[in-house]
Amino acid sequence: MVAVRQLIARSDELQDGGMGVRFEVQLPGETAPAFAVRHGGQVHAYLNRCRHVPTELDWQDGRFFDFSGDYLICSLHGALYLPHSGQCVAGPCSGLSLFKLRTEECDGRVYCLQETDI
Repeated sequence: MVAVRQLIARSDELQDGGMGVRFEVQLPGETAPAFAVRHGGQVHAYLNRCRHVPTELDWQDGRFFDFSGDYLICSLHGALYLPHSGQCVAGPCSGLSLFKLRTEECDGRVYCLQETDI
C-alpha cells in the first residue's frame, strides 16, 4: 500500500468553525463526495455522508458547521457530529461516526491521504 496525497485546499481556506471545502475521493467502485473543515486548529476530513440517511451534510455549499461553529450538522435532519471525531452526539444516528479520512497539512496546503495498491 502506498499513500497518495491529494491536494484539497490551501491552509488559509479553512478557518476554525468556518466554511469547509468539498472534494472527491476514490473508493472501490465509486467516486465519493468528501469534505474538510478546521476545528480546534486541526484539519478534519470525512466522507460527505450522514450516517442515518446517505445524504450530504452541508446545508449550503461548504457549510458544515451549525451556527455555533461547535458541531457538524446534517442538512436533512439536524444530526450533530463532533468535528474532531465525527461521532454523532444528537439525532437518529447517535453513537455512530462519520467515515474519517486521513489528512496532512504541509507548507500551507492541506492534503487528503488515500492508500492505494500500485
